[in-house]
Amino acid sequence: MPTALISHSECVLHEISPGHPECPQRIDAINDQLKKQDVYDYLQHADAPLATREQLMLGHSEAYVDFIHRKSPEVGSVQLDADTAMNRYTLDASLRAAGSGIMAVDKVMTGMVNNAFCLTRPPGHHAERIQAMGFCFFGNIAIAARHAVSQYGLDRVAIVDFDVHHGNGTEDIVDGDPTILFCSAFQHPFYPGGYRDNVTDQRVNVPLNSGCNSADFRSAITDTWLPALESFKPQMMFISAGFDAHLEDPLANVSLLDADYVWITSKLMEVADRHAEGRIVSMLEGGYALPALSRCATAHIRGLMGV
Repeated sequence: MPTALISHSECVLHEISPGHPECPQRIDAINDQLKKQDVYDYLQHADAPLATREQLMLGHSEAYVDFIHRKSPEVGSVQLDADTAMNRYTLDASLRAAGSGIMAVDKVMTGMVNNAFCLTRPPGHHAERIQAMGFCFFGNIAIAARHAVSQYGLDRVAIVDFDVHHGNGTEDIVDGDPTILFCSAFQHPFYPGGYRDNVTDQRVNVPLNSGCNSADFRSAITDTWLPALESFKPQMMFISAGFDAHLEDPLANVSLLDADYVWITSKLMEVADRHAEGRIVSMLEGGYALPALSRCATAHIRGLMGV
């Protein structure tokens, strides 16, 4: 079975501001690299649907969903915080990003594809239950994980987040949910700040020092995430795939290389093969050096494809 690539043209219309690092060209760069490496045509392509209000409420309060809809401007832009703004296209792009995870779960769980990568933006892992922040509006991956549990009756799903920034929004949304194990590795101290204490079968936060290199990262994942995942035995895996811990990325100070994303993808696929019938949904988060982003995202997708 193929790997799905779920995206939508509306996701490139959202723009926080000219020159902002979370830019529309991020999607274009990944698509161009997939074509350059002769991968694009072997993926199963699908247009991301608009998430419904009910689906958004798997991760957010009704009042917050209403707030984001109300703030959507007809012209110009609206600033929600210092890092996060909406233009006239942002609401639909955000709904597509959340909807891509829902579609990915449905495709994987019904056996239409082995796994899926959601090539959408804006990202989602900083969006808390009642607050937009850090370029994010809806908790895309938390919503997708909750959909897998509620729609398909899964008892254990895992969300793993290797973006260089802590997935505080995902953490906030899934906190206390016994069906979801959340694993996050991130530069600390760094945006967005603190993180919550680890809880067995609930949360594995792994702060990484500035300057962390490949060996440090691989050792941390091997010592923490992998034993926790083996113990939890997830029935489905979700990946917050941020590529901003790369050496070339301008927004952080971790020094991962292309090969590290190949390595972490293979390790997570091994866990999914053992416990989750290979079921994986991966969603794009950060990554702001376009050449490194395009190479590493393509390597991640090739890993999912097994090529």
